[in-house]
Amino acid sequence: MPQGKPETVPNDGLTTRQRRNRPLLAVHTGEMKGKSTAAFGMALRAWNQGWSIGVFQFVKSAKWRVGEEAAFRALGKLHEDTGQGGAVEWHKMGEGWSWARKSGSEEDHAENAREGWAEIKRRLAAETHDFYVLDEFSYLLKWGWLEVDDVVSTLTGRPGHQHVVITGRYAPPELIEAADLVTEMTKVKHPMDAGQKGQRGIEW
Repeated sequence: MPQGKPETVPNDGLTTRQRRNRPLLAVHTGEMKGKSTAAFGMALRAWNQGWSIGVFQFVKSAKWRVGEEAAFRALGKLHEDTGQGGAVEWHKMGEGWSWARKSGSEEDHAENAREGWAEIKRRLAAETHDFYVLDEFSYLLKWGWLEVDDVVSTLTGRPGHQHVVITGRYAPPELIEAADLVTEMTKVKHPMDAGQKGQRGIEW
């Protein structure tokens, strides 16, 4: 794509503007770090456009307050106070979904994952957000907690103009085939190779 221009233009009957503005399904997969970071970078651009952002984290511990979460919650507050940017919602499976409180009960991770996906399906049908980050969502498919066919058919059939970015290792071939944008993070070097653990400001 030299200078941002596509090498081929399909004969699909769409105008350049229509083709350019189609909502995207993106997948960030692979073994190297940076998958979520790239997704949140896209979400920052979406926020700047005034789009509504919905973030759903499926694996990371509720006790782990990642830097992106703090930043996006602050951006959501800025939107509420000033109207700048877009609205932001951030939900984490590990702390119990905000729409399905289960105080005092043992949380079953697979059931929580299914509840999260059911809520995302409802939001897609209602066109609630403009931009969704389904963080570490691919693990749910690998572990068999969700049906791949259901996920793919829901995402490819979503109405309106809703962008969806999925992160995580082991993205299944069906999801990769359905996606419009797929990036695989591959390792060339990593500080852990030299015995260095994750550090503040880089990993969180």
